[in-house]
Amino acid sequence: MKALTQKLLNNFLIGIFAVIPIVIILQIIIFVKDRISDLFGFVYGYANSYLYSFFVFVISFFVLVSIGHEIVKKGRPLLIRAFEHIIDRIPFLNTIYRVLTKVIAMFTSNDQTIAKEVVYVEYPKDGIWVPAYVTNRYENKVVLFIPTSPNPTSGFTVIADKSKVIKSKMDIEDATSFIVSVGVDYDKATEMSQLP
Repeated sequence: MKALTQKLLNNFLIGIFAVIPIVIILQIIIFVKDRISDLFGFVYGYANSYLYSFFVFVISFFVLVSIGHEIVKKGRPLLIRAFEHIIDRIPFLNTIYRVLTKVIAMFTSNDQTIAKEVVYVEYPKDGIWVPAYVTNRYENKVVLFIPTSPNPTSGFTVIADKSKVIKSKMDIEDATSFIVSVGVDYDKATEMSQLP
């Protein structure tokens, strides 16, 4: 009886671990759907017409495509520059906006001047190596963002000497996958073997 109970419990846990990724993806899809539904309900609440709401969403889609196209071709459009000019005069909000734009640019821009390098650094103590994103450089120092598993959007920002970091062959996508998967999705064993 004890062996049967243990086998049932073991299979139950294996089933749970197999379903967890599916549940997480479904939760993300449901969250996005709920936000879009809330937005649609907000627009629909003003006009009380599905046709009008659909029309607003189609126009919004093409406006965003147009803004994206203009940014790619010419840089920031006048509307965004005017918004930034206003935000720049509001304390606290200007700092949040500036930081957010820099972080988003770091992950999405093709500009090679924006740091996209992944390195290894000993943190929180010697002998323990973690991947980190290089976010800035100054002389012989580097500013690093050390993300935490399994949520790469939280973490620590540290300043380290360049001699204390080891270059990694991972790009940002590899490092993010490594962090989200808590190290399971990592196939660079030769790179790990080169760590001191």
